[in-house]
Amino acid sequence: MGMTMTQKILAKHAGLESVRAGQLIQAKLDLVLGNDITTPVAINEFEAAGFDHVFDKSKIALVMDHFVPNKDIKAATQCKQCRTFARRFDIDNYFDVGEMGIEHALLPEKGLVAPGETVIGADSHTCTYGALGAFSTGGGSTDMAAAMASGELWFKVPSAIRVHLTGKRKPFVSGKDVILTLIGKIGVDGARYQSLEFTGPGVAELSIYDRLTISNMAIEAGAKNGIFPVDDITRAYVEGRVDRSWTAFEADPDAEYERTVEMDLSQVDCTVAYPHLPENAHPAREGKEIFIDQIVIGSCTNGQLPDMAAAAAILKGKHLAKGVRGIIIPATMSVYRECMRQGYTDIFMDAGCVVSTPTCGPCLGGYMGILAAGERCVSTTNRNFVGRMGHVDSEVYLASPAVAAASGIAGHICHPADL
Repeated sequence: MGMTMTQKILAKHAGLESVRAGQLIQAKLDLVLGNDITTPVAINEFEAAGFDHVFDKSKIALVMDHFVPNKDIKAATQCKQCRTFARRFDIDNYFDVGEMGIEHALLPEKGLVAPGETVIGADSHTCTYGALGAFSTGGGSTDMAAAMASGELWFKVPSAIRVHLTGKRKPFVSGKDVILTLIGKIGVDGARYQSLEFTGPGVAELSIYDRLTISNMAIEAGAKNGIFPVDDITRAYVEGRVDRSWTAFEADPDAEYERTVEMDLSQVDCTVAYPHLPENAHPAREGKEIFIDQIVIGSCTNGQLPDMAAAAAILKGKHLAKGVRGIIIPATMSVYRECMRQGYTDIFMDAGCVVSTPTCGPCLGGYMGILAAGERCVSTTNRNFVGRMGHVDSEVYLASPAVAAASGIAGHICHPADL
């Protein structure tokens, strides 16, 4: 029996010729990731276990991104603990104020993830890096502690769902619309502890940033990971970023999948996930009666330069509707700087938006855009659970940057073509 792409990567890192779904393995890791919320817990566990070394200081990445610059004393204390740990072990890839970015945008940008590698992070959206043909998945802080010391972790090999993509995209349709449509079709538990493996001619229709968005939200379907084949688009992205050798893996022709989900991209339109689950997907044109108080454009899901460009194209020469607040958060300092060079920052400010330094901030209800009771937000983030962005009686509607920008101008959920 053949193996899927994910299974081949895991087999190599476990030192095995082959693996099968459900098998327990011990695999070597190429990168261990933590942020300012999850790393302090991992450090506590690391020290409680009596560990006195890290397995490889170049293969650990600590990114201060959730509450940085620090929002309060607790956040400052957490970051101080991370800084102290990073200095103690001379961690190469430590990112703080002025050099940081939202972790899942920053690591690919810095070339810290390559095709064929195995990455774990103490953050559920670590599955983002499957866009580059890597196996990446989230874990707990205790897992992170053990991984920092040993460079290995155990896994149960996942079975897989094949998502076969065909067709051409409509105008304004992005990777965000594709993944929201898919989650709407299979549900938030439709891929529970399975690998979502994207295949088919439609893959070539998706930019690397579309793929990063889709892989990022694989966890919102319950998936262990999402992964794309390595093609010319992937190679063009990693060239000049990754300075080490890497291996591209392909699924065997006889690989076993639990099922195949067919998606014709020509049938996907701008999509919005209504509260309070990402599976509650609706066409954007159905939202004309849903009036909003805020838009947020950013996050690890949609804070890349093409996301900023899509929003700027909609907002240029226009202004947010009266009473609507606009918050724009470039995902990395590089994206932030390029927004200024391209004139996007002026466009955003002229439209009545505020532009923040990189932070997860409002996505998890942290700061920089908390909602009060009864308020509604169209957000390019990845979760819209009850109370996710503030008060339990607030509502979050997930959408692409283009839809979020159009909705901010209209004052209600709006398809960009209908402005």
